[in-house]
Amino acid sequence: MVQFNLPQNSKIEIGKYYKDTTNSKNLKKVNVYRWDPSTGQNPRVDTFEVDMDNCGPKVLDILFKIKNEIDPSLTFRRSCAHGVCGSCAMNVDGINTLSCIKSHSDIKGELNVYPLPHLKVVKDLVGDLTTLYKQYESVEPWLKTKVGEKTTKEIKQSQEDREKLDGYYECILCACCSTACPSYWWNGDKYLGPAVLLQAYRWIVDSRDEERQARLKKVADELKLYRCHTILNCTSACPKGLNPAKAIAEIKKMLATANI
Repeated sequence: MVQFNLPQNSKIEIGKYYKDTTNSKNLKKVNVYRWDPSTGQNPRVDTFEVDMDNCGPKVLDILFKIKNEIDPSLTFRRSCAHGVCGSCAMNVDGINTLSCIKSHSDIKGELNVYPLPHLKVVKDLVGDLTTLYKQYESVEPWLKTKVGEKTTKEIKQSQEDREKLDGYYECILCACCSTACPSYWWNGDKYLGPAVLLQAYRWIVDSRDEERQARLKKVADELKLYRCHTILNCTSACPKGLNPAKAIAEIKKMLATANI
């Protein structure tokens, strides 16, 4: 009989329990994934009793309260706190989202906070986005035009062409969609994933760009593009309400009719 052995430190253990010291009657239990590679210990889930009478409305506010008042070693990314930068993306109550726009009042009972799935964990709630950024760089996300090399004037486009970018340029590369995709979990080293393919389509469809054929050829690969099986987890997970699955479908449609 075949036996599979998981790595020694893959088992998540029960961590520390931090009881409330404020005597508040409005408490919420918050379970947070913790892992520090420098200790050599297994990952654990710590539980914090948080006074909700003196806490902001978002999940990020809870994390700040824990870090500032209970355990300063808690590690997570954050920057704008307005759903613009994408830094605070994490898995909240089983759903990938931005903790700065997720209201904790929407979650009944205990709150569970984990790093984004699939990513290698750097520490606690911080995931390693190195691979995703390299994939993003590979699609050359900038305007490529010979006209732009010869002039400093604005390269204009019609209102209709500009509207084709709506729903794509707003992507903030938070990685919520890619890390919700099973195909990206299993083929993340080769499959570009929803976030990067949406960005690729944003430049493919830009009327000012003169390298559409080259861009299509670059992603026309059974692993880079066609590992997408239209599961639609990406669209469900996007905190900005974008539709990466549609962008991927549009690329496939263009390739089906293009002479490449």
